[in-house]
Amino acid sequence: MMAAPIYLDYCATTPCDPRVVQGMLPHFTSRFGNAASRDHSFGWMAKEAVEQAREQVAALVQAGPQQIVFTSGATEAINLALKGLAEACPHKGKHIITAKTEHRAVLDTCSWLEEKGFSITLLDVDADGCVRPEDVAQAIRKDTLCVALMYANNETGVIHPVREIGALAKKHNVYFVCDATQAAGKIPVSVVEDHIDLMAFSAHKLYGPMGAGALYVSNVRHILPQQHGGAHERSRRSGTLNTPGIVGFGLAADICRQEMAADAKRLRQLRNRLERELQDLVPGTAVNGNGPRLPHVSNMLFPGIDSEQLLLAVSARLALSRGSACSGLVQQPSHVLMAMGLTREETLRAVRISLGRFTTADEINTAVAVLSSAVRELQQINAQV
Repeated sequence: MMAAPIYLDYCATTPCDPRVVQGMLPHFTSRFGNAASRDHSFGWMAKEAVEQAREQVAALVQAGPQQIVFTSGATEAINLALKGLAEACPHKGKHIITAKTEHRAVLDTCSWLEEKGFSITLLDVDADGCVRPEDVAQAIRKDTLCVALMYANNETGVIHPVREIGALAKKHNVYFVCDATQAAGKIPVSVVEDHIDLMAFSAHKLYGPMGAGALYVSNVRHILPQQHGGAHERSRRSGTLNTPGIVGFGLAADICRQEMAADAKRLRQLRNRLERELQDLVPGTAVNGNGPRLPHVSNMLFPGIDSEQLLLAVSARLALSRGSACSGLVQQPSHVLMAMGLTREETLRAVRISLGRFTTADEINTAVAVLSSAVRELQQINAQV
């Protein structure tokens, strides 16, 4: 039997940590109760498990447990944050500041709000893909409702100056909405120190299950619910809670909180070696986004090749990606890299490589060998065409 490819697409999703799976299993079988069932022990046990998970998820980002709203994932949390805030605070204004490099969940939601009469400012980024705080300050108006900026970019791993931006938002009395999907569990995140009012993140990006996410809400009055049908989550998000998924989210968050520093140190060393060796073996290779970055992410541009070509050539050995897993099936130039100043042709030569908890040094050795060999071979073929 052929061995499975080496997985290097941890930004798209992470495998469930076996410790998380073990903790979830009873909630599919013997502890299968509905957390909203208040008349028997099955419901009581489910409710207790959910509240324990709420404490664990809150602790990861230094929030209070009652400030955590469980959702089906980060996309729902982002929609709830932006639409819920827009409906709850119309008196604040109808102007939203975001960036050209945001995830589609933010950009598409802002486009929807624009159709409802909101004004959207899309900030430029610098050559490393970072938002400049001075641009945020300049964009704030009297009718600005919120600044909506991600913590770290999902394609390049570049970390924005979140604390400085949050302080600016607070100074000007506007809300700060943050998509921390890629950052939570990978680097320290503090909603209090970063002055964040609403923050979305997801279990499956930090070794938990798919189908579970959260929205941190600093004050319940900041949002109106976007789906109805019960008083779940203190009337902020109706729907039967995914108890097994939430339990898994809590366990994954707790493990990340305890092991984050060691994981980050190891992955940064592996990532840096991967970049260094590929640049040595393939002249002209460049790293997109050289500012402060998540420790496990690399976006690399290989000269003389097409990224789709490359990913197909190595697919039996390596699982990589061109960028966001939410950008559809049709190859398109990355809006993130284009905003950073790359040409359309350059964006189509870029590959995202993201490492994770289960990546080994031997796997990095193999990845370097396979990638460098494939790139050189494709360069030769393309030069003859």
